[in-house]
Order: sequence, then C-alpha cells, then structure tokens
Amino acid sequence: MTSYTGKRAFDLAVAGSACIVFGPVFAALAVVGVLEDGGPALFIQRRVGSARRPFQVFKFRSMRDGEITRVGQWVRRTGLDELPQFLNVCRGEMSVVGPRPLTPEDIQRLGWNDPSFDWRFAPKPGITGLSQLLAGQGVRASRRLDRLYLRRQSPLLDLQLVALSFAVNLIGKRRVRQMMRMGLR
Repeated sequence: MTSYTGKRAFDLAVAGSACIVFGPVFAALAVVGVLEDGGPALFIQRRVGSARRPFQVFKFRSMRDGEITRVGQWVRRTGLDELPQFLNVCRGEMSVVGPRPLTPEDIQRLGWNDPSFDWRFAPKPGITGLSQLLAGQGVRASRRLDRLYLRRQSPLLDLQLVALSFAVNLIGKRRVRQMMRMGLR
C-alpha cells in the first residue's frame, strides 16, 4: 500500500498547473465571496493527514452563520470550493489523489482512532479519490474504496481520477458516478 515512484512529482505538476490555469477563477471566487457578505474568502479547517498529523485544509468559504451563501451553493455544486486545496498539495500536506482528509471529530465518530485503521492514514490525503467521487455510499463503502485505491494506485489511475473529477464539473456528479460504476464491474 505504498505510493508509486514519482507521486510527489505528479502532485506538483498537477497542482502547479491547476494553480496557473485556475488562478483567474481562484481570484474571481475570492473577490465574489468577499463582496457577497464581507467575510473571508477562505475557510480553514483542521484535518488529519498522513501519519495522523493534523494540518489546516483550505477551501473557499461557502457558509455564513450556519447558512449556505449564494456563491457557496454554486461553488459546492461545481466542486470549485476545493480549488484552494491545490495549495495544500504544493505545501506537501496533501496529494492530488488519495483518501479524503478527515476532521478529528469524523475520526472519533467513525471509531477510526484504533491502530487497525492506521493504513488509512499512511498516505497523504487527497483532494480527490475513489471514495470522494463515489461518496454517499456509507462508511463501509468509503473504507473499501480507500483500500482499493491504495492497492491499485498508479500514475494512470491517478490521471483517470483527476479527469473524472474535472468531468464532475462539466457533466455532473451523477453521470460521473454512473460511468465509474460501469467501469468498476
């Protein structure tokens, strides 16, 4: 369950390219988010990373006072709220593809504090992955998908998952999930 040779280079190439290509979108979303309600553009949350080390994950803020903002609805639906996580990848805290970074509260709620779940926290968490793309199937399914990814990870699989993640922005999560399920059979 170790990562393939060149994974960090892959991460830096994808994250660097994403920062350049999406830089104008990043700037526009930051400005629009601040203009909407005067709050900060980014939401920073404590997550658990590789080897269970805590780190701060960056996302575009989508809520204010417990309510989803208008801009927040759109960035969540398109997945653009995740764009700032490419900064986490550049900083070496995350990978482009890997298990989802969980909050300490999620780990407690799921009962994953036990050392038998250390495999889940061995690699860097990812912006996208099998369980992120097929989310909503429950804890057991997410755990199975994370294990499957860690066993099969390769540059080709990572490229496919990145492409599918961008497809979510273009054609929607439901269609992408249908395509993935057909391919996993």
